[in-house]
Amino acid sequence: MLTKLKREENGITRNGEVIRTIDTVYNGDIIILKINDNKFLEPNPELNIPITFENEHLIIFDKSAGIPVHPSIKHQGDTLGNYFSSLYPELTFRPVNRLDKDTSGLVIIAKNPFSANILQKSCKKTYYAIVHGITDISGTVNAPIARECESIIVRCVRPDGQQAVTHYRRITHNEKYSLLEINLETGRTHQIRVHFSHIGHALAGDDLYGGSRQDISRQALHCGMMSFRNPITDEFITIKSDIPDDMKNLMNGVL
Repeated sequence: MLTKLKREENGITRNGEVIRTIDTVYNGDIIILKINDNKFLEPNPELNIPITFENEHLIIFDKSAGIPVHPSIKHQGDTLGNYFSSLYPELTFRPVNRLDKDTSGLVIIAKNPFSANILQKSCKKTYYAIVHGITDISGTVNAPIARECESIIVRCVRPDGQQAVTHYRRITHNEKYSLLEINLETGRTHQIRVHFSHIGHALAGDDLYGGSRQDISRQALHCGMMSFRNPITDEFITIKSDIPDDMKNLMNGVL
């Protein structure tokens, strides 16, 4: 950031005059840092993705299943990034966490590079998943995850993979499914989906990893709580999102 500020015209000013990073500042001075932030996504104001929290440093969306976070070959204008660009055409899209297209829940976007760096280190996420069968009351899955050799998408548990640790607690269950609260110690691609398939409790609707779509048309996974510190004030903030109806319906009234 300092390098960018030094390169910018009028990158660092004190009371309207350009200064260096080593110059002394005094009580009452007005210091302005100016970094040009280039957007890279086409805006799409036709999308409507609820905002659960916002301040000058960040914004948190409650994403529905079916909406990708980033554009891809098949999704060029219908993503969270496109919607963000319609709200803030002057800002770069900086997601602090990323969810699969069919995973619902909270996604935090930093409005500047400083906030992105702070939030990456302080943001804690809690997920809720509905899996096949009745799991233990609580447990930890510690199993390395690697890319499936013949696929660019699918992951698997393999000894030569990257360390991956998932902690879970069973909230409730019925005769067919268990509702779990999940916290990740690591953040590997498809970690929750791979780990619960590995222990014989694939996510409902997750046919990529052995789950059935009989009762739900997408993986039953939701990012339902997010805790972080305000990048400037250090205030501790917790945001929650209710489990969506398509997941609640799987529990047959026990929720």
